[in-house]
Amino acid sequence: MKPLTAALVAMLAGMAARDAHVPARAFPLQGTWTLAAADKVLPDGRTARDYGENPKGRLVVDGKGRYSLQIFKSERLQFASDSKADGSADEFRSAVTGSSTHYGTMTFDERAGVLVFSIEGSSFPNWEGTTQRRQYKLDGAELRYEVPPRPDGSIPVSVWHRLD
Repeated sequence: MKPLTAALVAMLAGMAARDAHVPARAFPLQGTWTLAAADKVLPDGRTARDYGENPKGRLVVDGKGRYSLQIFKSERLQFASDSKADGSADEFRSAVTGSSTHYGTMTFDERAGVLVFSIEGSSFPNWEGTTQRRQYKLDGAELRYEVPPRPDGSIPVSVWHRLD
């Protein structure tokens, strides 16, 4: 009887293992990233700084591809007033053109090297509700991608380093 019991227990364990839920693989870009560069490639092929000499930024991605991204030019003007509503035209211009933020979900086509941002909210209202495809390279802990060309023909390039 004991060999029959052992066989039954082994069979039930095998069936349970077969039906066990295998956790989905986490999103490969999951984690916290810090901005290493925010440059632009000019129409003549030269590279220039896009967000100043020492841009700051974070990209946070969860296991399902939901993300939040912020880029800031470090040389933005300080507001003379402690009230954001009381800024001058130059202070507002510096704050708006010196930052880029958006959130939503991302997917990617590893074979084609394309990162797809489905943008839900953005500091640039024209991007809200849009989908943007960006050529990317992931090399270990470095993520590099190109933003779609601007009207002036320049191509922004963002470089991120994984923190965790």
